[in-house]
Amino acid sequence: MAERNAKSQGRWNRRQVLQLGLGGLATVGGLGGCQWLRHQAIARSVRVPDLPTDTPTYGNNINPLRVVREFDYGTLKQENGRTIREFQIRATTTTIQLNSAVSYITWNYNGRVPGPTLRATEGDRVRVLFLNEGGHAHTMHFHGIHPAAVDGIRPVSNGKAFIYEFDAKPYGVHLYHCHIPPVTRHVSKGLHGMFIIDPKGGRSPADELVLVMDGYDTNDDQRNELYAFNGIPNYYHEHPIQIYQNQPIRLYLLNAIEFDPALTFHLHANFFHVFPTGMALQPSYETDVITMGMAERHILEFAYPYPGKYMFHPHQDAIAEAGCMGRFDVLPAAT
Repeated sequence: MAERNAKSQGRWNRRQVLQLGLGGLATVGGLGGCQWLRHQAIARSVRVPDLPTDTPTYGNNINPLRVVREFDYGTLKQENGRTIREFQIRATTTTIQLNSAVSYITWNYNGRVPGPTLRATEGDRVRVLFLNEGGHAHTMHFHGIHPAAVDGIRPVSNGKAFIYEFDAKPYGVHLYHCHIPPVTRHVSKGLHGMFIIDPKGGRSPADELVLVMDGYDTNDDQRNELYAFNGIPNYYHEHPIQIYQNQPIRLYLLNAIEFDPALTFHLHANFFHVFPTGMALQPSYETDVITMGMAERHILEFAYPYPGKYMFHPHQDAIAEAGCMGRFDVLPAAT
């Protein structure tokens, strides 16, 4: 596929991208718009607390309490009798406020760190319309199984576009990230996100949450000075994630922290079932601490039998105290 100059504008369609000379078949019809849903469980009678209305964004135009339950299912389209799940992603450069004293220039997807949580079903035809407006060459490399032509290692220059198209497989919890050298710098600056492929038969009903562990090298010494869940240090410690007592929780967890070889994740006052890489329908084991290398990800399932506030964090205390700290606020079950 050849690159062509792309116009900076609002949302764009595949025809506009095709006019850039990226080739392929024309889209015929659409089945709904880009679905920014909290999660599928709502339609399955799973109880989910309402999103608080008074939580701050600190000027970042992103609310981590929304991000934790937000999934992008793309737009469904029909082409030659086949359903296409189409996503639109922009690489951008944005300054975010990490705390009251530290602002940080990120390279990101769709103006946020981490990027949007993309979600498909095993066997879907996935099409990602990628527009690079980030000021540097960037790409999108998806973990999974796909042809070499869409592996995301060929640079996409600033102001140009590329279409990544492949079948969603295998089911599990995957990720996408920029693969321009030095990859560590591009990923650590914010160019990463989660990619969930659901099994064809789905999973049991649960309140579904996403946590991406991030690190920030704020002074370019190749060491992280701050850490976070879903982009903003200490946000979930100051503004706990509300869940319900005895409600099954399905946590999609990704370690996207560069410069640290491995981290742990610990849940207070509870144990969780582990589904490694999400590529199983039955758990492999149960624990309250799990060790994860960079890009490692799992599904963790648990429920809290008692109301109250419970911490979650890496068991490396220095990392937790530098921002990778959160709490669950377990609300009493309805009587």
